[in-house]
Amino acid sequence: MAKKITFEKKLEELENIVKSLESGEATLDESLKNFGAGVELYKDCKKYLDEVESKVSQLTKDLEEKELE
Repeated sequence: MAKKITFEKKLEELENIVKSLESGEATLDESLKNFGAGVELYKDCKKYLDEVESKVSQLTKDLEEKELE
């Protein structure tokens, strides 16, 4: 069974990729590979944040409805 990587770990990996790309020290092939990995990490992080935002919105809505009762 694959171990699930936390949001924080994905964000850390994404930050490391950005630093690597900004440094300009990697070869073009390495940079392209890292860029692709970074795009995938960004998508995963964005999806997770969207899900969290949706949950928070629903919880807030539920709380407001209970306060009106």
